[in-house]
Amino acid sequence: MRKKVTIVGSGNVGATAAHWIASKELADVVLIDIIEGVPQGKGLDLLEAMPIEKRDSYIIGTNDYADTANSDIVVITAGIPRKPGMSRDDLLNTNHKIMKDVVSKAVQYSPNCILIIVSNPLDAMAQAAYKMSGFPRERVIGMAGVLDSARFRAFIADELKVSVENVTAFVLGGHGDTMVPLPRYSTVAGIPITELIAPERLAQLVQRTRDGGAEIVKYLKTGSAYYAPSAATTEMVEAILKDKKKILPCAVYLEGEYGIKGLFVGVPAKLGSKGIEQVIQIKLTSEEQAALNKSADAVKELVGVIGV
Repeated sequence: MRKKVTIVGSGNVGATAAHWIASKELADVVLIDIIEGVPQGKGLDLLEAMPIEKRDSYIIGTNDYADTANSDIVVITAGIPRKPGMSRDDLLNTNHKIMKDVVSKAVQYSPNCILIIVSNPLDAMAQAAYKMSGFPRERVIGMAGVLDSARFRAFIADELKVSVENVTAFVLGGHGDTMVPLPRYSTVAGIPITELIAPERLAQLVQRTRDGGAEIVKYLKTGSAYYAPSAATTEMVEAILKDKKKILPCAVYLEGEYGIKGLFVGVPAKLGSKGIEQVIQIKLTSEEQAALNKSADAVKELVGVIGV
């Protein structure tokens, strides 16, 4: 029996994730949205692309959660972007309401699914979904670290003019200004990048990684990134559906790891068929730990606003 992935939200991130998942033939895809016609149109368009791609993935678009029943994974991208004049708390409260509605319906029809949260502010929305779903922490995962690490890897590969396949990078912490890229654990063909890139230049690449989303928004003016976020989501979906036991940086509900308790924070985790199968604890310097704690504090502030 083929796997089934539901994607909530048929905007740029959701529809592009559906495209990646279907074109890799990972699963059948249900694209769901409250807007009538948009998921149906995009779903049909994708379905008609499958003969060209030579893929047997089946894609439908719908406004009815009954069509999402028995999904293996539910990816939540729904939410509104921050608009001019809107405070962070306004955005937080609006997206929290959307998350409440989406999670209750998704869980009703797919009580055994794994939730992957992509909506912003990411860490707070993952925490909200975790509390609302009543799922164990292994089955609620936030997508952030894969994206942030991919940006860091892209910049390192470009700087050193090497294949992106040679580059591994780690970014921990919350998804935002307080994220913690770890140059010490980032390598090119096993060589630490601290041996290959001067400290001042490395600091610039770290800052560019932190500003990765904002840089794209600045160019687009009326939208935000979606190719890399949806590709990052797809890598997580693939690791779970294929039971790859792949270690990826994800937003995970920590229960004392890294000295942090009761918060979603980005850390390396092993992903397999059960969702998060292990939280990997790496040794941090006092500076790195302080940066991670600062990131966790920023998440704590957000979850305090919505009371989760």
